[in-house]
Formats: sequence, structure tokens, C-alpha cells
Amino acid sequence: MRDIEKYFNAEKYESVLFVLFGVVAITFATYCFLKIKQPFYYGMAYPLITVALIQIIVGASVYFRSPKEIVRVDEIIQTDRSRIQNEEIPRMEVVMKNFVIYRWVEIVLFTIGIIFIFYFQPITFWKGFGIGLSIQAGVMLLLDFFAESRGKVYLDFLKTLS
Repeated sequence: MRDIEKYFNAEKYESVLFVLFGVVAITFATYCFLKIKQPFYYGMAYPLITVALIQIIVGASVYFRSPKEIVRVDEIIQTDRSRIQNEEIPRMEVVMKNFVIYRWVEIVLFTIGIIFIFYFQPITFWKGFGIGLSIQAGVMLLLDFFAESRGKVYLDFLKTLS
């Protein structure tokens, strides 16, 4: 049970980071729109806000779902361990496959951001867009790296139960 709680609590705590990054990004983007009012900062603000909304929605949903997941998996272990093999392991295998997709999307977005940074030399909207995009893609890549690592450990643990 300790491994289950450890996994879902770590997911819950990382989800707080997702929300915090999202709030900081929206705050900065709003400042760019309302106070700075320059094309470079407008460009930076759009990807900051777009990805921040995803961070906040995903972070909040994981945060509120994690305690229920602990209870659900604990109940499965207490009542019918075969459900680990039939339900929880397949669910986690899908989660792990999704991490591969997320990683590649984030790498592509990060690369596009870097290309924009170097291609658009003067301080322009698109250079700002590239900076905002690469910042957000980099943050997501880093946070998902840790989440994927935890997921692998949890999946390996589940396989020892079945």
C-alpha cells in the first residue's frame, strides 16, 4: 500500500507544480498584454497562456483525482488482486504509451521554438513566440520526464503484485 500512496501522492504534488507554472505563465502573459504592449512580448504571451491553460486543467484534475486513485487501487488490492492484472496494469500501460506521445510533441514544440528564436533575429513577435513556446515545452518536457519515471516504477511494482 505504501508504494501506491507514494506514487499517487507524488503525482498529486507534481500536479501542484503544473498549476503553479500555469499561474505564473498566465500572470506574466497578462502583464505583457496589459503593461508592456510590445510585439515581442505579445508573441511570448500567446504560447505561455495556451500551454498554461493545459497545465492548470491537467494539474487540477490530477490533484483532485489522486486521493480517489489511492482508495481505488487499495480497494482492488484488498478485495480482488486479479483486477490489478486486468485493470490497473493495462491502464498504466496506456498512460506510459501516452507519455511517449507527449514527449515527442513536446520535443517538436521545443524545437520549433528554438528555430523561431534563431531564425527571427530582430526582436519580433515570432522571436517572442519562439521563446514562449520553448519555455513552456521545456517545462512540460521536464515535468513529464519525472512523471514518466514515476509511472515506470509504479508499473513495475504493479507487475510484482500480479
